Amino acid sequence: MNGNDILARLGETIDSRKPEAGGDPSASYVAKLFHKGLDSILKKVGEEATEVVLAAKDGDPAKLTYEVADLWFHSMIALSALGLKPADVLNELARREGLSGLEEFAARPKG
Repeated sequence: MNGNDILARLGETIDSRKPEAGGDPSASYVAKLFHKGLDSILKKVGEEATEVVLAAKDGDPAKLTYEVADLWFHSMIALSALGLKPADVLNELARREGLSGLEEFAARPKG
């Protein structure tokens, strides 16, 4: 099972729930989030990030895995709302591969 394929398929499903794609807020959680707007989507991302931190502090691997999946999912909705795809994030990670974290940080645009 290829993780890139799963992310791409999930991204396509998320995109299909957008209002312009005919997503029905009464029938789809994702369509409902899109209908509520970017602020609601971002609020949900923040909530999920907090839940990841709490799960990590609890030290329960299954709970942490579950919460990270929720965070990734809601982050993908935010990406889609802003016209981005999972491949955009994967390409950025590929660009960073092999760089030390310090080198990557130093190479970021200042501003």
